[in-house]
Amino acid sequence: MTERLYLLISGSVFALVGFFHIIRLIYQWSIQVGVLGIPQWPSLLAIVVAGFLSIWAFRVASHLSSSPSSFH
Repeated sequence: MTERLYLLISGSVFALVGFFHIIRLIYQWSIQVGVLGIPQWPSLLAIVVAGFLSIWAFRVASHLSSSPSSFH
């Protein structure tokens, strides 16, 4: 697996995670872990973090494809 492919897959997974957190907020789905109910606000944080990681992965992957040398 190349570094670029890894970054594209990672960026896609993070985008999907962020998307599902957006859907959770829109439909107000509840999450229950044992007896603990998870509030909605952690999804806001997850959207920001997953979105940042997704954008970062896609930007690095695009830099790798436009540059003949390795990005370090």
